[in-house]
Amino acid sequence: MNDNFALRLDHVSRDFGGLPVLDDLSLTITPGEFVVLVGPSGCGKTTLLNVLSGALAPSSGTVTTQGVLRTVYQHDGLFPWLTVRDNIGLGLRGLTDKEAKARELAELLALIRLEEFAGHYPHQLSGGMRQRVELARALAGRSDILLLDEPFSALDYQTRLRLRRELARLLALRPRTVVFVTHDIEEAAQLADRVLVLSERPAQVKTELLLTTPRPRDLTDPSVVEAMGRIIHDLGLAESDFELREKNLGE
Repeated sequence: MNDNFALRLDHVSRDFGGLPVLDDLSLTITPGEFVVLVGPSGCGKTTLLNVLSGALAPSSGTVTTQGVLRTVYQHDGLFPWLTVRDNIGLGLRGLTDKEAKARELAELLALIRLEEFAGHYPHQLSGGMRQRVELARALAGRSDILLLDEPFSALDYQTRLRLRRELARLLALRPRTVVFVTHDIEEAAQLADRVLVLSERPAQVKTELLLTTPRPRDLTDPSVVEAMGRIIHDLGLAESDFELREKNLGE
């Protein structure tokens, strides 16, 4: 068995009160890989992420992790009573050397380009700025694996576009293994090394799509356009749209 992995699921299933949500999933994620999970609403993407994080135990099967995990959720997870500096500093709790901690904080603030906002509180920041602080906290200290649960979904479209590029830039500077849940097909095609299209609940991997074009990728890049078309097809959206157009034309 290949031991070069960051996360591994072996025949994992999960149910809630007899309702199956994940069904016999086996998956290996290699160090440094950026894996995006897409699938129908309610299919079990967030459940799978919570199983990977250890927040949920599988009903059967095993989950193996090699490295320190950090999670960024869809909803704002910053502490409103702490400044930007102090929120990021929570990710450095294990660093006891005060000078080293100060240097690391300064580097992270520079990394997300918010040096001038270090003393601000979350309510004084835009949504995009708050999300950058969340990412900096997740990248702080010794974290090997990032689990991101629709981190940009609450933001406007232009901010999401900027933050995709920002995330690609941050990961180039501080590489991590990433598992990223999204409903956004553009997002998946722009960011992923591998897209896993999940089936309806109970979730199984329906399709794996590999992307080798370096990040950041432009939306007009042929690899992104092709990947989006494939994901749309595999989600069954292309046929549904076609049938809807035919119905409308017939009315």
